[in-house]
Amino acid sequence: MAGVNSERVVIAGAGLAGVQTAAQLREAGWDGEIDLLGAEPHRPYDRPPLSKGLLDGTAAQAWLDTDLDALGVRLRTGVTATGLRTADRLLDTDAGPVGYRHLVLATGALARRLPGTDGAPGTHVLRTLDDARALRAELVPGARLVVVGAGWIGAEVTTAARAAGCEVTVLEAADGPLPGALPPEAAAPMRHWYAEAGARLVTGAAVAAVREGVVELADGRAEPADAVLVGVGSRPATDWLAGTGVALAPDGSVLADDRLRTAAPEVWAVGDCASFPSARYRRRLLVQHWDNALRAPATVAAGIVGRAGDVPPYDPVPYFWSDQFGRTVQCVGLPDPADSLVRRGDPAAGGGWTMCWAGPDGALTAVLAVDRPRDLSQGRRLVERGTPVELDRAADPSVPLKNAAR
Repeated sequence: MAGVNSERVVIAGAGLAGVQTAAQLREAGWDGEIDLLGAEPHRPYDRPPLSKGLLDGTAAQAWLDTDLDALGVRLRTGVTATGLRTADRLLDTDAGPVGYRHLVLATGALARRLPGTDGAPGTHVLRTLDDARALRAELVPGARLVVVGAGWIGAEVTTAARAAGCEVTVLEAADGPLPGALPPEAAAPMRHWYAEAGARLVTGAAVAAVREGVVELADGRAEPADAVLVGVGSRPATDWLAGTGVALAPDGSVLADDRLRTAAPEVWAVGDCASFPSARYRRRLLVQHWDNALRAPATVAAGIVGRAGDVPPYDPVPYFWSDQFGRTVQCVGLPDPADSLVRRGDPAAGGGWTMCWAGPDGALTAVLAVDRPRDLSQGRRLVERGTPVELDRAADPSVPLKNAAR
């Protein structure tokens, strides 16, 4: 399959971003060949169930339902991208070179690992289907699970493990849960969810090493463990691109422009491996959430078929959600430290509650909703449009958020 093909799009990565790119290409009118290459041996699957339904047993499978055969997409599993020769338009893989007219980088991200945590029996990360299956086998009644990191994955795994009857201790190096993901005032009420679920949350607990049957902390303490999950985030899967002419940011992401084009000719990047400039937020964003992998491929497809003018530059309002401790947490937008906080409901009173952030002009910049989906849907439209709101009305949970607009 070597050699330039003037009618072939090659997509490196068969996760949601890669599959959605293939589907959007057909929707946009691309009638040439499409090769979809996945490093894993499995057919494409969705990632959210890995830490939710697939882990707690409420979902039997996570396969994406896109009919690639009907789209005329050639899926090749177990094929890993290893290099790139842009002058020759060749993608090197462990199965040999593949020629392309357009190349889409959709290789996703890898789970971060902590020094001193690799190699010990029973130590896991959670990024792939095989990771989820291996961790699921550890979640048996009475097993002692130590979760390193109180982020989104840590909370969701803790939820599943407690439902399975495990004893769970969560170790977080920061002072509270979700550091870097949410402002402290938003994450603070979530701290109590761990205790309510019967799990121990230990903050200020930096991990030094994992040995068989024990997690050693930097201050000399030790936590016994039958299994350990290291859930400390992810990094773009782009090491293989070093020296190829595709520029990478300091965080390892592919430097794409606002049309998701890279510095290399006819090479595009999408999903968890790509960052892009945001005029809305006046900085470059790396958004490693499901919604970004779903929405960004339309921009890539429009560019490839020569219809970039049909879609605006890619500049989304980030959105993500998490199911944890019997609650649905949804967040849209990015709050600034200088924004005003507006509270809708009292987290201590039970039931759903919402926090909103507003800029100096009163426009909402972010909305966090816990079991209040209507607040999220109405707030999302307000954030995307930059609509100013009356803060007093926005603070009244009995007033629909859309009715707080000026």
